[in-house]
Amino acid sequence: MTHKLLPTALLAPLAFVLAACGGSEPAPAPPPPAAAPPPATAPVASAAPAPSAETPPATPPAPAKPTPLLSIKDFATPESVLYDAKADVYLVSNVNGAPNAADNNGFISRVTPDGSKVDLKWIEAGKKGVKLDAPKGTAIVGNTLYVADISRLREFDATSGKPKGEIALAGATFANDVAAGPDGKVYVSDSGIKIDDKGIAPTGTDAVYVVEKGKAKVLAKGDDLGHPNGLLWANDKLWVVTLGSGEIYSLDKAGKKSDGEKLPKGALDGIIAVGDSILVSSWEAQGVYKGKPGGPWDFVLSGLKAPADIGFDSKRSLVLVPLFQDNAVEVYAAP
Repeated sequence: MTHKLLPTALLAPLAFVLAACGGSEPAPAPPPPAAAPPPATAPVASAAPAPSAETPPATPPAPAKPTPLLSIKDFATPESVLYDAKADVYLVSNVNGAPNAADNNGFISRVTPDGSKVDLKWIEAGKKGVKLDAPKGTAIVGNTLYVADISRLREFDATSGKPKGEIALAGATFANDVAAGPDGKVYVSDSGIKIDDKGIAPTGTDAVYVVEKGKAKVLAKGDDLGHPNGLLWANDKLWVVTLGSGEIYSLDKAGKKSDGEKLPKGALDGIIAVGDSILVSSWEAQGVYKGKPGGPWDFVLSGLKAPADIGFDSKRSLVLVPLFQDNAVEVYAAP
């Protein structure tokens, strides 16, 4: 099978990542994608017709760079931030190296919302039976924390951090984001890329998996998924944003793709629901868009270098932005 090359718009922002991870070539190591958003009012598609998937809408003017309410530093390639509402803490996944290296040195940090207490290696690879290579998107269902990790979904006790097991994602090469459905099902994206000393290339494994009763199966698969990254369950659909094609689209329960449209800029990563709107982070735009499927997308947070899998603190209405290259998490009032 012949696979499409990754677009220039994706390669440019990712080139910095490979260098940051120790690569010798200017080719990228991508921002894997996505924090699982907490429950929020589901977005509703507007009546306006969706822009063509071939032609992105005009880029809106960039707002002035905001000042974060809080900046927490000293992470190690932070890829996602998840707000654990039950414990009232932020969980930060740290790749700690190359995004697809099976090096067993990833970790999960546990941070209080005011940043005063940081348990940097709350879950640490190689300690207490933990296996964790390059952790990315996360989600909590019941008392289980699910973590995307290259070719599998790791499971941990959400209270203690103790490992509970893992679920293989057959054929996956770059498990990226995780989202929880209202019925307890878990969804995982495979961005379908590989990274080595020659750079970044497609693997042809683009897919979205659904996990039920400890078993994973493919919900949707194919090049037309555009290197899927961030996931959000809302309105009885799974919403997907893509790393490669710069799209947002939905998948129904049978895996049928619809509602596709391009955002003004691509290399999309995290997706969260805030009220009846969606927020999406973009590496190419170096910021965050706000909008609704089928409607306009406003550029609401700018000047964010490598904004990865964003999260939402529903108690305080705060947007949590992991800065993949700067080893920091910045906190902003929800726009």
